[in-house]
Amino acid sequence: MGVYEKHILPRILHLVMRSRDLARLRAELVPQARGRVLEVGLGSGLNLPFYGAGVDAVTGLDASPELLSIAEKNNVGTSFNLDFVARGAEDIPFDDKSFDTVLTTWTMCSIGDVGAALKEMRRVLKPGGELLFIEHGRSPDPKVQAWQDRLDGLWGRCAGGCHLNRDIDGLVREAGFDLHQLETGHLVQGPRMLTYSYLGRAGR
Repeated sequence: MGVYEKHILPRILHLVMRSRDLARLRAELVPQARGRVLEVGLGSGLNLPFYGAGVDAVTGLDASPELLSIAEKNNVGTSFNLDFVARGAEDIPFDDKSFDTVLTTWTMCSIGDVGAALKEMRRVLKPGGELLFIEHGRSPDPKVQAWQDRLDGLWGRCAGGCHLNRDIDGLVREAGFDLHQLETGHLVQGPRMLTYSYLGRAGR
């Protein structure tokens, strides 16, 4: 891992992911988490202030120790137990049926084997538990799709392996989840190839 990926990119991501558009989506979804929560792709911890009173504990999983370090430094205290695990999502180090909620926000785009990761998320989710997700991915607009496909490789090299053109709800279904809710659409701000968003809830 080079200097850019290790030291510069985590700080860029922390700044970019603080936009009002994204905060609005966080405020809509994150408070629905309950019980014992696994947040896959905790990043710099920007979801932490949005958790509600129904949460007992949050385990933040992220492949980037640098982003987790930012999360630890910025955490001003929570009403729930909080711990951090530096690990990729394709091999989650917890027993089957361990969590009431699995949360992922703007993370599926950059996981190497996202199919394997989603199956792991389903494995550690308790019966009756939910996967909550906010992601960006493939637009239904053919013109936007063309640009997403054209620039996907270049964008990934600049943005930590982020893919522009993943079919998020399709991937969730393929992993065995049942979708309970799905809202999609372009955000108000930002290039259309980056801003087609999926907000959803799914059960195991």
